[in-house]
Amino acid sequence: MSNDTVLWTADARGVATVTLNRPQVNNAYNGDLIQGLHGAMDALGREAGLRLVVLRGNGKHFQAGADLSWITGVSRQSPAENEKVSRLTAEAIRRLDTCPVPTLALIQGGCFGGGTGIAAACDIVVASEDAIFSIAETRWGLMAGIILPQLCQAMGVRQVRRYALTGERFDAHEARRLGLVHEVCPTGSLEEAGHKIVEAVLMNAPDATTATKLRTLAAARSFIDDGELRDLIDEHARARQQAEATEGLASFREKRKPAWYPG
Repeated sequence: MSNDTVLWTADARGVATVTLNRPQVNNAYNGDLIQGLHGAMDALGREAGLRLVVLRGNGKHFQAGADLSWITGVSRQSPAENEKVSRLTAEAIRRLDTCPVPTLALIQGGCFGGGTGIAAACDIVVASEDAIFSIAETRWGLMAGIILPQLCQAMGVRQVRRYALTGERFDAHEARRLGLVHEVCPTGSLEEAGHKIVEAVLMNAPDATTATKLRTLAAARSFIDDGELRDLIDEHARARQQAEATEGLASFREKRKPAWYPG
């Protein structure tokens, strides 16, 4: 089934596949893709016997973060509209994080910015050897606030303090060392590697699996309450309308170093 930017199917076993489908822009997210994620999760929530959700990206790359052309347009809109966009984005991540069935991300190529947030919000992550990661928002005068809780849970605060502050790229093996990725497979072997994990999940009792996931989140104190979510949304929306974001997005369009780079 489809809403163009996000495709989803569910098979007779209860295994759903959600596919990000903007390959022409490396699956960079915009308003349509965010709404598509919500639509897919709404639809899957009505699926009887759902056992597992697999997240994929169509094309060469899993997810290349925000569509910066779209972000530029959003930043010029009202504060209320910016808050709405940030809320929809944050709620999509929270819904994925707290999905009552296991979630599996299969990652190839670029996984930048929001893509790392999607990965961190999934229960299990497999990356192929060609995968490249970065938490790159500060490069463009933005900030990754709405995905930092999940990244801190996945990678640990110490590692986030490096990679979210430098925007450095790191490969699949480093992502595994950091804890963002559970398994690295040869390029072209994601389907096979994912199949093994799907089979393992299907061997487990559905209700016990859901209870285990939700109790794990509670034990780790990783549920984000409405108050914290509101703060994350407010900060994320404000950053998009600051002077640094204007300059960062301009430097992206003009393919130059930003004004804050020395010299």
